Order: sequence, then structure tokens, then C-alpha cells
Amino acid sequence: MTDETQELERVPLHSLHIELGARMVPFAGYAMPVQYPLGVMKEHLHCRARAGLFDVSHMGQVILRPRSDMAALEAALEALMPVAVTGLPEGRQRYGLLTNAQGGILDDLMFANRGDHLLLVVNAARKAHDIAHLQAHLTDVAEVLPQTDRALLALQGPKAERVLAGLVPDARAMRFMDVMSLDTLYGPLWISRSGYTGEDGFEISVPAQSATEFARALLAAPEVEPIGLGARDSLRLEAGLCLYGHDIDETTTPVEAGLTWAIQKARRTSGAREGGFPGAETILAQLEAGAGTRRVGLRPEGRAPMREGTTLWSSAEAGETIGRITSGGFGPSVGGPVAMGYVPANQATPGTRLWGELRGKRLPVTVCALPFHPTNYKR
Repeated sequence: MTDETQELERVPLHSLHIELGARMVPFAGYAMPVQYPLGVMKEHLHCRARAGLFDVSHMGQVILRPRSDMAALEAALEALMPVAVTGLPEGRQRYGLLTNAQGGILDDLMFANRGDHLLLVVNAARKAHDIAHLQAHLTDVAEVLPQTDRALLALQGPKAERVLAGLVPDARAMRFMDVMSLDTLYGPLWISRSGYTGEDGFEISVPAQSATEFARALLAAPEVEPIGLGARDSLRLEAGLCLYGHDIDETTTPVEAGLTWAIQKARRTSGAREGGFPGAETILAQLEAGAGTRRVGLRPEGRAPMREGTTLWSSAEAGETIGRITSGGFGPSVGGPVAMGYVPANQATPGTRLWGELRGKRLPVTVCALPFHPTNYKR
């Protein structure tokens, strides 16, 4: 245990990470494994080829239990997001966005209809903020119940179904964004067929007291390796997925961020439940007319990655700064550097050539479509 992680919160699998040789680092107030002896590059490629096990227990798991009926809860949560909550079938999950009065993104999250309640999974760094936000707006219609006695694991990759089905046979029948709850030898498991890598896979909430036993059972499969935060970041970047606090925050709207696919027709102009969410005027106007800036994929030329904060220019010498990179690194699956960032809408067409400034020198970078690596979800 290093000095920099001694005062941090520990996840239920902390001792197992140490046993497995993980390098632990501070992340969102927790000591988390950034990599294992296999190394970030090999961990990344192993997840793409076989299956990787991630500990994401730092994320927030929150149950919203209605005080009267689900319809009132669904309407109240929908009033906080430009996303349709009403009508989500039982046993299904959806990507959501909490917004502020300016249309900025307070957090992105997953929410699932579990029959008599909703289950939310929120970002670790925004957990306390989100819980306070939900309590402030939903207390009249729901109990807001943070789940502090559970771990959250993600099993990702093309062999994930085979591995999980060996322990939980019912998982085999699940489709992308299905959720289910099962009583097992490891206690009640809450399973969703989803993840943050672009690969097929599952996220599994497990009671904290049985989390290590369950993780060992998954790791016993020859297809599975433990994967740290380093490879998690490069996998999600190749998949074109946003990281809160980097690619999206309270100053970026869903339209600027390229997340319009998450806003259903019912919530848009002339939809059955048009608007009614924070920032609706801004977001609906941008949906109709477009946003002035847009998140895009970027492929730097050469082998040098362009990291977060790199400034983008419209020309190799003169001109003005037109944008910046919000996520960047080396993409092991694509064999070169990849990045995402924000540029003016008139510079966002794939094929547009821009320049990123590295160590005082401008190097060419090309706007490209996202994702960098094809997704492999089971539809």
C-alpha cells in the first residue's frame, strides 16, 4: 500500500487486488487498481480477444423506491433528464443524463426498471452530488437508497457470456441492456448486459461479503484476466465513450457531446412529453438547429499520442485556437494514437485536417467518425 493511497476508501476486493499484484492509485476518493502484472497494453488486448474482469465498486448504486406507485417516480425522474423514463419496460436498462438549467450535463448514468423500483448506477466522482440532487427532487415520490454494502464487477469481452453462464446459466439469454436479479450461491446478483468497453459483457452487483468469492470464481476461468483502470480508459476511448469530467461536464450539452441518440423522440420538440427537463430550451433548440461546437474523433498522425488538454488549431502556423482534446492516448486495438475533443461545427466533418500542439510544435490530426473500434454488443 503506497502512501498516496493510505487515506483513501477501499473497495470490497481491495485485498484481492493486492494479492493479484495490482498497482493501486487514487481515483475518485478510492484506492483502485490501475494495472496488474500483465500490463495495460496486454490487458486491453486480452479484453478485446477473450474476457476481462474489472472492479467498478467505486461507482454509486442507488435504489429509487416509490412511495406510492412507479408511474409517479418515473415522471419525477424524467423531469430531471432529457431521456424517456416512462415506458422503459421492466427488465430493461437505459443510459441517462442529468442536466442543469443551462443544458449542461450534471452526470451520465444508467437506470434500470426492476419492477417495483428503479436502480441507478452513477459515476464515482459524482456519487455524493447525484444522491443529494436526487434527494432534493425526488423525496416526495421516492426513497433514495444508496447501496453501500454491495460491490460492482464488470465482465467484458467476447468470452464473457461463456464464463458468466458457467456460474449463472440464465445470463446466456440476456440481450444488450437487459437486467435481471437472481438468487445464487453468492447471494442476490443484479446483472445487466452492458459495460464500458464496446465489447459484449455484463455488469454484476454482488453483496460485498461474497464479492471476493465471486470474483475468484470468475478469475478461475482460463479466459479471464483482471483488468485495471488503465486499460478500462483505453478501451472506452476506442469505443468513443465519454468520461465524465473530461469529455462531458456541466458546461457541455448532450447535443455538443454527440449524445443526441440518448434523447428519445417523446422528449423532443413535438414529442408526446416534450421538454420539461432542466435546460430544455437550450437542448431542444440545439437539437433543431445544431450546436456551435461538437465532440469528434481525432486521429493524430504518427505514433505520438495527443493527451487531454492539447490545443487544436486550424492551420500549421498562424490562426487561432479552435478547440482542445478532452481524451487521448494510444489505441492498442487500432495500433496508433486516438483522441476525442471539441471543435467548431464547421470543422467537425470527418476528413477535416487540424493541428494539435505538442511541446510547442503543431502536428497534424484528422477528424474522424466514432467509434475507433467496432462495438460488439449482443442485440
